[in-house]
Amino acid sequence: MKTAVIIHGMPSKENYFDEQSPSPSNHHWFPWLQRELLLNGVLAQTPEFPVPYEPDYKKWKAVFEQFKLDEETILVGHSCGGGFLVRWLSENSVKVGRVVLVAPWIDPNHDSAPKMFADMAIDANLATRTKDLTLFISLDDDKEELDTAEQLKATIKGLQVVEFTDKGHFTMGSMKTSMFPELRNYLLN
Repeated sequence: MKTAVIIHGMPSKENYFDEQSPSPSNHHWFPWLQRELLLNGVLAQTPEFPVPYEPDYKKWKAVFEQFKLDEETILVGHSCGGGFLVRWLSENSVKVGRVVLVAPWIDPNHDSAPKMFADMAIDANLATRTKDLTLFISLDDDKEELDTAEQLKATIKGLQVVEFTDKGHFTMGSMKTSMFPELRNYLLN
């Protein structure tokens, strides 16, 4: 059975506790993508990760590893969630299906999320354990995400890159929509 796990990023503490703001897994394009995948026969999950405004790798790993992962599993990570996937896939020899890192962030300056990316080593060959590993990046994103993209492109062999010019950080604020048809089409292709 085809499955998918969609991993949110790191909201600010203010956003997280704002009663008007949806939970991280129900924000931006995540609910829309989950429904689109479900309608196409892919059992998609968008889990909530603990204390997302202060991400801790061990805590996120404990939640993520509750899912059964195999070569039929699609993984999508946005921002810090993409960075989490890079670390987890680098540390584990599990074979998975298609992996898409959307505006991944691995704290290239090592000053924002020490519990998530401290002592992280990127496996240059991690793409060999995926159906394909693709980076979605918009050239109008923030410098830290663009720096992360450059680091991943320079390190991971076989990384595919899809560049946009007008999607910012792939959030509601920058995309002005909750739909992300380019990602849906790529995942279902």
